[in-house]
Amino acid sequence: MQTLAAWQAPADLLGVFTDIDDTLTTEGAITAEALAALGDLKAAGLHVIPITGRPVGWSERFAATWPVDAVVAENGAVALRPSPTKISGEIGLQRLSDNRQQLSKIYQQDAAVRAANFTAMHAVLERIEREVPQARRAQDSAGRETDIAIDHSEFAHLPQSAIDACVAIMRAAGMSASVSSIHINGWFGGHNKWEGARWIVRELFGRDLAQESARWIYVGDSTNDQIMFEHFEHSVGVANIARFVPQLIHLPRYVTVNERGAGFAEVARQLLKARVVS
Repeated sequence: MQTLAAWQAPADLLGVFTDIDDTLTTEGAITAEALAALGDLKAAGLHVIPITGRPVGWSERFAATWPVDAVVAENGAVALRPSPTKISGEIGLQRLSDNRQQLSKIYQQDAAVRAANFTAMHAVLERIEREVPQARRAQDSAGRETDIAIDHSEFAHLPQSAIDACVAIMRAAGMSASVSSIHINGWFGGHNKWEGARWIVRELFGRDLAQESARWIYVGDSTNDQIMFEHFEHSVGVANIARFVPQLIHLPRYVTVNERGAGFAEVARQLLKARVVS
């Protein structure tokens, strides 16, 4: 990984994808500095799309209040877009309180597939809780529609052996499994953060992300971001990624000096400085 100072942002940049937990947030909450950075990127005419393993229910308030084009949740399975108009796909519209914007919700899987998967996933979740000592479902599980999550570092602490056991049970059941900085996520289906990013770019903008990934940036911090580090030429890890480096096959090209939300703000400053100069 090179220092961020060595990075040259593309002149024809279209937008920024970013993880949320421990990339935008610090100690569980977005900082004023990171939130301002999102606004500065949008004000510069860039698309901004957080993509997270967090549940869609947890993501609603962020999609409705942050200056973003959409939030892609549950590792690419579902997206929320602040918009009064319908977009393609299966849509549920809701009016949120506190003067937040109306959201359009779309899924990669249809309702019948989601229902069948939900039952099967929860059978796996119950097995994990029976068989893996100390393993417990994440506290945000009530808001999940298309995946399950085990807490390993948010409100609980699991040793690496227990994390590996959870992943093994998920994969033995035919699920995809991914480990973020706080959770172990499992789901049925071929989606992941990269496929979710490709999907939302098609849905919102009618563009092919695979053909123009060099015009986008990805910012992340953990093992579930490595598929994005693999596909994005302009990939950045915030400094706290150091914790996961020994577990990563694909590293980000660049790394910030600062951790978490301050690291994301550092990326935004560097990017916007380069745009002014160019």
